[in-house]
Amino acid sequence: MGNYYEKALELHEKWKGKISVELKAPLKDKEDLSVAYTPGVAEPCREIAKDRNNAYKYTWKGNIVAVVSDGTAVLGLGDIGPEAALPVMEGKAALFKRFAGVNAIPIVLDTKDPKEIIETVKRMAPTFGGINLEDISAPRCVEIERTLIEELDIPVFHDDQHGTAIVVTAGVMNALKLIGKKKEDVTLVVSGTGAAGSSVIKMLHAYGIRSIYAFNVHGILRKGDMGEYNFLEKELCEITNGEDEPLALSEAMKRADLFVGVSAPKVLTKEMVASMKKDAIVFAMANPEPEISYEDAIEAGARVVGTGRSDFPNQVNNVLAFPGLFKGALQVRAQKITEAMKMAAAEGIASLIEEKDLREDYVIPGAFDERVAEVVADAVARKAVEEGLSRI
Repeated sequence: MGNYYEKALELHEKWKGKISVELKAPLKDKEDLSVAYTPGVAEPCREIAKDRNNAYKYTWKGNIVAVVSDGTAVLGLGDIGPEAALPVMEGKAALFKRFAGVNAIPIVLDTKDPKEIIETVKRMAPTFGGINLEDISAPRCVEIERTLIEELDIPVFHDDQHGTAIVVTAGVMNALKLIGKKKEDVTLVVSGTGAAGSSVIKMLHAYGIRSIYAFNVHGILRKGDMGEYNFLEKELCEITNGEDEPLALSEAMKRADLFVGVSAPKVLTKEMVASMKKDAIVFAMANPEPEISYEDAIEAGARVVGTGRSDFPNQVNNVLAFPGLFKGALQVRAQKITEAMKMAAAEGIASLIEEKDLREDYVIPGAFDERVAEVVADAVARKAVEEGLSRI
């Protein structure tokens, strides 16, 4: 791992940024300049003034996303500030381009105030076809995203929440198919109720899993403790722990068919995994060290194991979701990204592995599977049209 850190530092100094702006308009002579800039540029300006949707026709708006962060929840590093977040946002923009051909601009904001972030994004929204929120701490990220979805007419998506949930849901779809269990018969235990955990819980509940136990650093979520919770945890109480039981994680694991971890290293023991129901599924995604190691989970009897790491099978990697999701939304000029569009993305990812090819170590496609972005884009675009959210 240390070698990666040293190499990354060396290459980041060499690159001085992972993306650049390319020139599409030829500017070789006065004629070119007169068309690309003044006086010719006045004509597309006039057309856009008549109908602002013409910006999609005459500018880059139809293929440009803002990657926006305040630097408060960067990777596993926490609140390190906007400048320190910039390498990650540049990386995100590079992934958009590499995996979906979508242009993206990294933008880091020198404020932690949700209202200021919302207002800033609203003011710059005319430039972009979509907004990807990134590495903003919970529960503020949820408030910011919900408000922007309500007040803007372009897609707004917080990838730390929903990208993870989409890929986990795709993996669960295929894992259940492999082991022959029905979603309505499954009990789910989730460790972590922040941005990613809350979205995973909501999406798997929407998928059809009804028996869910959610744990944060203080223990199991219970309606009886709701006075101590933030608004996000209160919402989760409505769909988890239906009997309001005061279970420890070890007790809940004895009932579990499926474990999803988006929390902290080593919160899960081999004994807990061994106590799970037959053909257990474990997605332990804390990074860089998961809730339980891949090897320990397998040794403890889990049948399907996934992590957030690239050096083990079934990597839950958000790059499987967000590039194609935005590509599809931009293709049809969607006004927003809905729950149905997220589920369509998950189904698209899952569909890439045919049932005959499913294996314990292959329920999620690889990050470099070139089919992914196109399949996700097509599924999302179709769903946006079905929901009447396309402007084409």
